[in-house]
Amino acid sequence: MKVEIWSDVVCPWCYIGKRRFEAALAEFPHPVEVEWKSFQLDPGATSAPAGANTARLAAKYGRSLDEAQAMVDSVTAAAAGEGLSFRLDLARSGNTFDAHRLLHLAKKLGLQDALKERFDAAYFTEGMPVDDHGTLTALAGEVGLDVTEVTSVLASDDYSEAVRADVEQARQLGITGVPFFVIDGRYGVSGAQPAALLHQALEQALHELQVALPHGDECVDDACAV
Repeated sequence: MKVEIWSDVVCPWCYIGKRRFEAALAEFPHPVEVEWKSFQLDPGATSAPAGANTARLAAKYGRSLDEAQAMVDSVTAAAAGEGLSFRLDLARSGNTFDAHRLLHLAKKLGLQDALKERFDAAYFTEGMPVDDHGTLTALAGEVGLDVTEVTSVLASDDYSEAVRADVEQARQLGITGVPFFVIDGRYGVSGAQPAALLHQALEQALHELQVALPHGDECVDDACAV
């Protein structure tokens, strides 16, 4: 079984959803291939200093600073419930296109999940910039990528088409928000759903695979055929 997950490395619910999906997998005693797919919440993002997230959210959603801070506090509490220590006061937003290119390089090397985890932790808990080539290279090196190859990729246009292809596939599937899980090419689960629901969707997809049911329009709670 294969699960494709559209995600961005500056999406807090994507990191929370990753933890919930991992919890679902821990209760699912069957092999699952996981592929992280590229999605950019803000393709035009530019570098931002630490501590600018609250003001950025307020401007983006037309909220007051107090309302934006309440949003930050809410997602931080949700992250804590999954064992994640968010420090959004340290987060430094930026364009994630190059990070996604490196995730495609990591997929070729069998290190995609490790690099996705490292990028998420770096942004959400350590305040590292997601668009700085030096930072991206160091993080990639930490999980086993060759830094010379990483440097070469970042200096080129390599894997740009792969990122754009993921984004286009998301558009064709009608994906407008992330995380978004596509299970066995059949069920789509939108959002950082509870582990129990993700596990249920995995079980349903496995059941249909085993009995070789035809593709239909079945839905299981928030998971519907795509």
